[in-house]
Amino acid sequence: MVFGRSHTGLNYAGVEFDRHRGSQAKVNGTSLDSLAKLTLTFPVQIIDPDIHKLVEESGKRRRRWLDWAVFHVEPRFGDWWMRYGRALRQRNAALKAHADARPWEVELVDLGERISEARRTVFDALQPHWRRIITAVNCPEGDLHYAKGWANHLSFREALDASRKRDELRCITHPGPHRADLLIHVKERPARDVLSRGQQKLMAAALALAQLRLLRDTLGMLPALLLDDPAAELDAEHLAAVVREISELGCQLIATSLEPEIPGFLNPDRVFHVEQGRVSPV
Repeated sequence: MVFGRSHTGLNYAGVEFDRHRGSQAKVNGTSLDSLAKLTLTFPVQIIDPDIHKLVEESGKRRRRWLDWAVFHVEPRFGDWWMRYGRALRQRNAALKAHADARPWEVELVDLGERISEARRTVFDALQPHWRRIITAVNCPEGDLHYAKGWANHLSFREALDASRKRDELRCITHPGPHRADLLIHVKERPARDVLSRGQQKLMAAALALAQLRLLRDTLGMLPALLLDDPAAELDAEHLAAVVREISELGCQLIATSLEPEIPGFLNPDRVFHVEQGRVSPV
């Protein structure tokens, strides 16, 4: 059983996994019929050894990172994104069939503009939190830019018209929020080309903590934070700085480590040992 504070106040959530019955989730004793409802009611963020991929890999991972925050800030975002995906698939199907794709573009444009504006609003709100945190954890200073998925000087409608011949030739929709990205630069170069693995992890962790700060300060939400092997790739000084930022959040923290103690952490409320799939209290 874990707890977190969301739009609706303090929630107690439990999740059970069974190889035969699948997964079952309850919030405040009430069963939920979808994991989306669990996500909305009980937000969870994670910082794990792979978080550096937020800096290193393609825009898809960074879109998902941004959309996690947008999903909680803008209640209509999940519905917009699902409807946009359906319209996009229909337009792409029309292009592959060499049929007229315009009937699907009215909804595509309307939803695409809404999605992009919601992302922009959250992105702008995240910036000051991220900049403060990268300074606090002594991360190389970087620049964060939002690329909406089409040229800035064009509307989405204009971008679709300009790309129509290419779309018809390739049978796929090129411009749109499904191609959005967050561009991270250090000294005017892509951060993945400049930063070490440890520095990438530090910058990515700062992005995750900035999200938590935003949700706490603007919505009063306290998501649970899962921290997996925090010492990986970080030296003692930088790990201590990250721990200080986490401690100031005041959120519920669940940490895992290969070592019995995590440098910088105070005595935890509870400690468990995991061996061969068995969990036992220490």
